[in-house]
Amino acid sequence: MSSKVKEINIDEYDYVLPDERIAKHPLEQRDSCRLLVRQGDGMISDHVFSELDKILPIDSMLIYNNTRVINARLRFHKGDDNSGALIEIFCLEPKTPCDYAQNFASTSECSWICFVGNSKRWKTGLLSTMVAINGANVTLSAERISRHDNTSVVKFSWNNSEITFSQIISAIGEIPIPPYLNRNTEVTDSTDYQTVYSHIEGSVAAPTAGLHFTPELLDRISERGILRRELTLHVGAGTFQPVKSDTIGEHIMHSEWIAVNRELISELATTNRRIIAVGTTSVRTLESLYHIGCQISEGKGCAEVEQWYPYSENHPQLTRQEAFQHILNWLDENGLNVLISATRIIIAPGYSYKVVDGMVTNFHQPRSTLLLLVSAFTNEDWRPIYEYALQNNYRFLSYGDGSLLLK
Repeated sequence: MSSKVKEINIDEYDYVLPDERIAKHPLEQRDSCRLLVRQGDGMISDHVFSELDKILPIDSMLIYNNTRVINARLRFHKGDDNSGALIEIFCLEPKTPCDYAQNFASTSECSWICFVGNSKRWKTGLLSTMVAINGANVTLSAERISRHDNTSVVKFSWNNSEITFSQIISAIGEIPIPPYLNRNTEVTDSTDYQTVYSHIEGSVAAPTAGLHFTPELLDRISERGILRRELTLHVGAGTFQPVKSDTIGEHIMHSEWIAVNRELISELATTNRRIIAVGTTSVRTLESLYHIGCQISEGKGCAEVEQWYPYSENHPQLTRQEAFQHILNWLDENGLNVLISATRIIIAPGYSYKVVDGMVTNFHQPRSTLLLLVSAFTNEDWRPIYEYALQNNYRFLSYGDGSLLLK
């Protein structure tokens, strides 16, 4: 199976997206955007996102990603007087400590894997800048420790042991809005580019399908008896990376960190409710859970889900309940209440969904792995959905309109 999937030509997942159809800013009222609903039989209908509570199947469990976007873009100038070349450091994932929570709680120093802009102008030496936090002036320094391909390990240090790295980047960093918006970060993005339920710091991009929810809409969903649950996947910059190779077999998926509570895994192992994932990040996490359970059954522990593992010929054919029970047993054996792992899974036509029965998602870039994921879910029937959205003036990408896709 994997060889056939790897031969998929990305040209088949291209479409013309005019720049004027890309939403550069969100609507003032989050849930006033449009909602395209695509039923399992292919029928498409138009709605407003605020109607979602009435549209979701009453026996649903709605699962969303509670990750919070960090101010990952830091700017430094070379020279003692900060008048030299501008060096931009984009924090991708923590290196030391490697745990997100521990890294953000660090006082005095920590290191991150980063992109470095204007890299040729910073070969050696310290960069430093001053930032005011809680009335105190703090000097933040950056030192390049190593390089690997297009990333670098950067050590950050600061001269106040009562200040955490989380406070540092909150004060001096910028929200890294998607590059395809073709504009600078604005003050409003610090609020607009966060979901109302975000509270676990770590992402460098928002799980944008969740941007449409309001507290009032979430309350109405609960009032209908629909269960709401959270999980965590920290979105990496690779989510914006288009497939540049002719076939997807040559595309290397990025790794993303996931965390799921034992309680949710236990519910998923036994529930008869329809699982509706909010956003492709929740989809990837839920589907990866199944494969983690399969890996545990093979004695591999909760190792990272490799890109092509779901398509391997010797993949264990477990039920969802069996796979999740393996996770529960493994957590109990190790005295853990939270499963922490990572995933590089690529979901493309040929993939068999094991957990997700429906998804709330936006309209994605041409030639992207997210479009492949949607195609796999809709039995390769993505094009009529996107043609309908284009012909009916839907807004596309991160700040655009939403869709509800059902099996």
